[in-house]
Amino acid sequence: MKSFIRLLAAVCLVLGLAAGAEARPKKTRGASRQGASKRRPPARDAAPRVEYLTGERTRPLPFSDAVRVGHMLYLSGQIGTDRTFALVPGGIRAETRQTMENVRRVLERSGSSLERVVKCTVMLADMGEWSAFNEIYAGYFRKDRLPARSALGTNGLALGARVEVECWATVD
Repeated sequence: MKSFIRLLAAVCLVLGLAAGAEARPKKTRGASRQGASKRRPPARDAAPRVEYLTGERTRPLPFSDAVRVGHMLYLSGQIGTDRTFALVPGGIRAETRQTMENVRRVLERSGSSLERVVKCTVMLADMGEWSAFNEIYAGYFRKDRLPARSALGTNGLALGARVEVECWATVD
């Protein structure tokens, strides 16, 4: 029985070495001198295209309105400013409405829409205004297609805003 096992192991070893030799290219002196083609690394999937999207602004800011990576669109945080970059008056409800309109504008300018938003991050200057924010925010999405969301209270937002919203959306 021991001799059979040894014979089987030897056959397996020989077959394994033969298979390995066939898999390796043979090197010859003539091939290297004749400019034989070198082995190329396996083809990789192309990296997704990245686009930095910025709309018309009244003043330059150090960030893009949105960045598109493949079929995903990442929006910078939007606050409740009008076209002159002034916060709209009227408190949390007015700022939320303007913020969401700004989100809509960036999405549409970038080839997406509120229907395609998959994730939002909400920053509130006062978490006590969370329910007032939600009243307005919920009206911008279909009840059966609410994006995933995180909300947090902050110590301060740009320009003294009450709310800031950033979103991720799909785009073709």
